[in-house]
Amino acid sequence: MKESPFKGKTGIKRITNAVIYSMSGFYAAFKNEEAFRQEIILAIFLIPLGIFVGETTIQKVLLVSSLLLVLIVELLNSGIEAAIDRISLEKHRLAKRAKDIGSAAVFLTIMNAILTWIIILFL
Repeated sequence: MKESPFKGKTGIKRITNAVIYSMSGFYAAFKNEEAFRQEIILAIFLIPLGIFVGETTIQKVLLVSSLLLVLIVELLNSGIEAAIDRISLEKHRLAKRAKDIGSAAVFLTIMNAILTWIIILFL
């Protein structure tokens, strides 16, 4: 089996391509994924709040990173869903399982962020 023809870039060209592809991914997720848009809007407000209300550097890092983790897992979930939809749009138990597991990962990450904020702010 051959490697991808897109592999093989090195040095600055690889880094430049990685940044361009990443920005394209952010744009695609924001344009096509309602959940990602909602989470970005929350993050825009909550990240500065987390930096402001965190008393120690560790608290600030935990408050901000818990929100960034939600965005990361949402991006991965969206990628899984897009790949599955590319393969087939018909209902299939394995496609449902994969999408449900991705959704569960997002849910746990959101619960982690909420718990992190509650512990730091109220306990």
